[in-house]
Parts: sequence; C-alpha cells; structure tokens
Amino acid sequence: MKAFNIFGSFRSNDEGFALVLTMILGMVMVALVSGAVLVGTNHQLAERYYDRGSLLDMVASSGLELARARINGDPSLYPDSAYNTLENGVVVKDGNGKVIPGLKRWVYAGPSGVTSGQYGIFGSIVAIVRDDGGGEVVRSTEVYEESFARFVYFTDIEGSIVFNGDDFFGPLHTNDKMKLSGSPSVFHNQVTTALTVTNAGLGTFEMGYDENVSRIEMPTTVEITKLQAQATAGGTNFIGDSNGNVNEASTRIEFVAVDLNGDGDTTDGDEGFFKVYRSANVAWLSGSYDADLRNNLNCGRWYSAPDTFVAAPNHPYAGVSLSNAVNNAASVCYLGGDERVTHGFKANDGIGSWVPWTGTQAPGLAGRLDAGYLFPLARNYNPNFKGVIAVAGKVGLSGVVRGRVTVVATDDIVLLDDLTYATDPGAGTCQDITGLFAGDDIMVSHNLMNAAQRPFGTLNHRSYDDTGDEFFHTVILALDQFGAGEPGSGSDNDEFCEGNMGGRGCLYITGGIIQRQRGAVGGSTTGYWKRYSWDPCALASPP
Repeated sequence: MKAFNIFGSFRSNDEGFALVLTMILGMVMVALVSGAVLVGTNHQLAERYYDRGSLLDMVASSGLELARARINGDPSLYPDSAYNTLENGVVVKDGNGKVIPGLKRWVYAGPSGVTSGQYGIFGSIVAIVRDDGGGEVVRSTEVYEESFARFVYFTDIEGSIVFNGDDFFGPLHTNDKMKLSGSPSVFHNQVTTALTVTNAGLGTFEMGYDENVSRIEMPTTVEITKLQAQATAGGTNFIGDSNGNVNEASTRIEFVAVDLNGDGDTTDGDEGFFKVYRSANVAWLSGSYDADLRNNLNCGRWYSAPDTFVAAPNHPYAGVSLSNAVNNAASVCYLGGDERVTHGFKANDGIGSWVPWTGTQAPGLAGRLDAGYLFPLARNYNPNFKGVIAVAGKVGLSGVVRGRVTVVATDDIVLLDDLTYATDPGAGTCQDITGLFAGDDIMVSHNLMNAAQRPFGTLNHRSYDDTGDEFFHTVILALDQFGAGEPGSGSDNDEFCEGNMGGRGCLYITGGIIQRQRGAVGGSTTGYWKRYSWDPCALASPP
C-alpha cells in the first residue's frame, strides 16, 4: 500500500506560498497605514471643524455683548415691539481691527414674552454668524430693562439745593453736580454723578463714589401714554382735571386693605382694593389749610357719648363751644369724603361722590356699605387688571396698599396723607410695591393732616393727625419735581422729628425718589426732616 504525507502537496510549492503570504502581509500593512492616514486626516478635519465652530461661536457671542453695550448706551435702539436689526450681514473684525475672512454677522434685538411691562420688560438679542463654507451658528441671550426703581434717589438737575445732614440707603445717582454742605451726610450704597462731588469731605461714602459717569436720561411722557393704555385695559383709567393749587386735587384715590377671610390681618393676596372720590370742592377733598378751623367741615371732635365725630361748623354740641371743637386734645381733621366725617360711607355726601366699581365683587365684602365702590387690585376679581391706575389730570393719594400697583397721572400727584403697605417693607417679603409716575410734580400736601395748624387766631400750632410725621411706602418718579407744598411756611417748632425741632416732623419715605429737578421739602427751620430708606424690593421686584 502506498502511504501519503498530508503536507507533501504543499512542500512541493513552498516558494509560491511565501509569495502569497508576503502579498497578504503587504496588503495588511497598506491597510493599516491607510487607516492611520485616514484617522489622522479625520482628526485634522475634526480639529479644523472644531476651531471653525469655536470661531463662529465666539463671533456670535461677541455680537451679543456688543449689542447689549450699544443698547445700554442708546436705549432708542431697543424697540417697543417687534425687533430692530442692529447688524445686517456685516463683516467681522478681530481684536486688532483686522477683518476675519469668510464671516458675516446678523444681530437682532427686541422685546419678548409678555411685552406690556406689567411683569417687567424682558427682551432677546439674537446673533447669527455664517461662513463661506455654509457653516452657521445662532446664539441668543435674554435682557431685562432695569427700572428707575433701583435708585433710592435720582435727579437730572440738583439746582442750588445741597445734601445737608442726609442719610441715604440704596443707590444714588445725579446727572448734575452733587453738592454737600452743613451737617455731614451718610451714603450707605453706591453713589454716582455725571459731573463731580463738591465738599465730598462732608459725606461718609461707605461704598465710595464715582464722578463723570455716563448720563442716565429720564423717561418721557410717551411712557405715560403706554401706562394709560394698560390702565384702560383693566378698567382703571379715570378722567380728572388740573384744578386746585399744588396741595390740592379734585380726584383722590384711597387705598384700602380689607380682611376678607376674617383671619385678623389684611395681608392675603386678594385683600387689596382702592376707592375713587371726586369733588369740585378741591379744598374739602384735599383737607386744605384754613386760617380758622372753626369754619372747616374737615375738622372737629369725637365724643364718647355718643361715639360720633362732629364737624366744627355743626357746633355747639352738648354744651361744647365752637372754639373748643378745634382747640382740644380730641380735635382731628380728615380728608373730604372720609366716612368718619360723613358718619358712615355715603356714595354721595352732597359735596362729592365715590366712583362705583361695576366688575366682580369679592364675596368677603358682603355687608359693607362701600362694597360696590371698592376696585380690586387682585386679578381674580379683575382678570384684566395690569397693575396700573391712571388719571388724566391731578390725583391725590392716601391709604394702605395691599398688592402691586403703579399710579400714573398726566399732571401732579399729591400725597394727601400717609400711603403705606399692608405688609412691613422691612420684612423683605416683597408682597406689596407701589410706584408713582407723574407727568409734572409729586408733592406732599401742606394740608390739615400733614402740617401743624393754628386752630384760629394766634393760638399755637398743633397736629390734627394721628402723628406729626408722614409715612410713604413707594417709589416716586416725577418728570419735574418731588417736594413739599409751601416748604418755607407754617410752623417751625411744633412737630419734632426724632428729637429734632421742626415744623412738620419727619418725612419717612421707604422706596425711592426719581425726579428731573430736586425740589425742597423744608426751609431753614420749617418743613420736614428727611428720613429716606431704600426698599430692596424695588430692585428685585419693581412696580
């Protein structure tokens, strides 16, 4: 039998096998080298793509920041609606001013979201960058229009008035020279001026001060028109007039906080209201100064038996003389239309009348005589309310605010009596905030409640309000001046402020004052001592 070697047939062709093996190994090496070259090429392409993408991203991001800077420098570039094109396919330069080849940029800016302003004014800036190879990057950022409410004090013109013994919390800015004189003043926050500080040594600047900064332009009456439109939508736009002097108005708004749920407080979200009173007798409505209070219907006495207020002209009462009715520890004065004067709420008291509310009435108001005259500040009772109350003409204000509201008037706003929040502004809860925006002045009225009065003749001045001080929780914005009516007249030593002799006591303002030209609130010895505090809520959650 013939035996076979299984390898015999291969051994007969060893040279051919070696050639085939060499070719296979060569092909493998070529594939490995080609793969390595391909990987290297892909890596280079990825690096180039990444670098190009990073460049496009950087150019787009720089476009956003340049747009933000331009808008801050020129607010007119930011539209009220739609959008503005800030750059339209422009070539882009690097930090050395050289053109970056193959790139173009488009930048747009405009309001976004709810554009009415009732929740603040938010907007968007969008930048688009394209290259010649078809690459494109789109980047956007959100912007927020800062409110003047961030300032505790702002003026365009300081005039001849100086800082003298003042104490300011919160940011302060003036476009004018800042002059210090007399007693030292303390500034606890940032201070800036578009010009210079005179007698800076009389001030303690806890955060320093900056001179020659950019001007900040005041708003215009165009903004009032916008707010009137918001008030119209909410049914809170009222027609007034410009009758009366600087201390008076023929329309007044009284804010009222009502304990609807009987829990013993008025701080719940739906417990804020306001009433509107009108009278052609501006002196009666405003509680104007009267040289002889014995003839004034706003003033009189309370009696314990019965517990009734009797106006002076209606005396004698129970054996009390007319003179004693206004020259007694129990003598007080009230604004016209006050239910204490009219012995309970009266829709029409014969001198003036309250404006009815025709919308949904809060259930908790049942049984109140004024229920049909309480305009709600809460949107669950007035869904269209935009947070704005507008008056064409002048308006007087007083009362307790529960809610968030801006009051705008085309003429003056007159502070007839205290205007405070239902929640303590010092608590930092930001539940209540009020902004006042006047087309002309905002004045603290020199009336029977805000200033010491002589009962008649040469008798000593005395206070006819619950305290000799005035309290205002609000941010004030006057396109002309904020001040006190007739600051150089009246008492000079009958209402003290924290131990300091004065004519009208302390003027406590918690919020901020923004005005075109600084007005006076006191003379050399008359008028008020200023006690101004900043409300941080005006920055975090402005009206």
